[in-house]
Amino acid sequence: MKVLGASVLVMESLTLGFAILLATKDHSAAALIYGSVISLLLFLTAGVLKRRSGFYIGSIMQIFMIAFGFVIPAFFLIGVVFVGLWAAAIIVGRKGEAARAAFVAQAGEKP
Repeated sequence: MKVLGASVLVMESLTLGFAILLATKDHSAAALIYGSVISLLLFLTAGVLKRRSGFYIGSIMQIFMIAFGFVIPAFFLIGVVFVGLWAAAIIVGRKGEAARAAFVAQAGEKP
């Protein structure tokens, strides 16, 4: 769950960083700073996923990612796609960790 979540957050950060590069000519400095801060926070949140609170922070960051759509309208769609990937990372990650725990428990029982 941690690896999948971190990969989604890092990809979001990179996507937003490249979008900021494309938006430098068309948008104000405040919008670019807002995007840069979100990109940095997404990247840093990937490192905090070791704790349970990291997933809550990551979920809040998804809202900010969609809100960046007010600056670059395409990010409404991109944000929704990344929210789907974030949800999938959490769901698939939980199932994977449960399967791994069951496998480790089963391997520990055999002599």
